[in-house]
Amino acid sequence: MAATKAPEGKVSIQPDTLALKDKARAEGLETIWERHQAQQPHCGFCELGLSCRICVMGPCRIDPFGEGPQRGVCGADADIMVARNLGRMIAAGAASHSDHGRDLVEILLAVGEGKAPGYQITDVAKLSRLAREFGVASDLPPAEMAKELALALMEEYGIRKGFLTFSRRLPPQRLEKWAALGLAPRGVDWEVTEMLHRTHMGVDNDYVNILLQGLRCALADGWGGSMIATEVSDILFGTPKPVASQVNIGVLKEDQVNIVLHGHNPLVSEMVARAAQEPEFLQRA
Repeated sequence: MAATKAPEGKVSIQPDTLALKDKARAEGLETIWERHQAQQPHCGFCELGLSCRICVMGPCRIDPFGEGPQRGVCGADADIMVARNLGRMIAAGAASHSDHGRDLVEILLAVGEGKAPGYQITDVAKLSRLAREFGVASDLPPAEMAKELALALMEEYGIRKGFLTFSRRLPPQRLEKWAALGLAPRGVDWEVTEMLHRTHMGVDNDYVNILLQGLRCALADGWGGSMIATEVSDILFGTPKPVASQVNIGVLKEDQVNIVLHGHNPLVSEMVARAAQEPEFLQRA
């Protein structure tokens, strides 16, 4: 099948991106732009969030012009269908971010138990501050403190506490507003699971209620999993500071072995970056 040509002038304003796009096309390589173009035109029902594949009685769709079906097989109308679809997208994003945080917490625990060679506590001061925030004694040896903190952070994902510790960082007025609206997250995994539960067939048929759960799920990500990921990354790899650096394709060198790492979870990329400076590997390169 012949490659679909990406539309000119709509790809990027970044010169480097345009240069790489032209190079890929000259070499017959398909990129995201060609794949996106091949999907045109998009389904009108799907673009409006008016299609549903949640249960096996579907797929269902709703006519936005009022001439065709106005409810899915389960009875969901347009508002419910859109809210369900959005809610499930929020749950997937929150789960992805928060699992990133969980990975880091597991490494922090392994460091505390002496089971993670190659990883270490880099920012001890931040470890102590975070330990105090979670009720862990900050006068413990760093390894023991890391272990106890990791166990406390794991509780943020469950259902025992009923609140997120980091929410205490909020101004009191904002925390009161969350409570008044019923938006205060109770646990990272709790909110993701409830989002998926509410959006299943025959459970929650109030679109406002579904959207409110979507907000709570998003807050569980931002003030739970994502914030945990940031804080633990600083403890393990060092709190970032402004530095002069190089970016974009100019960092690639013709006379060196270039390894490009995709993603923002530092557990692998930090180790690869360190290994790349080992004399043995530099010589082999």
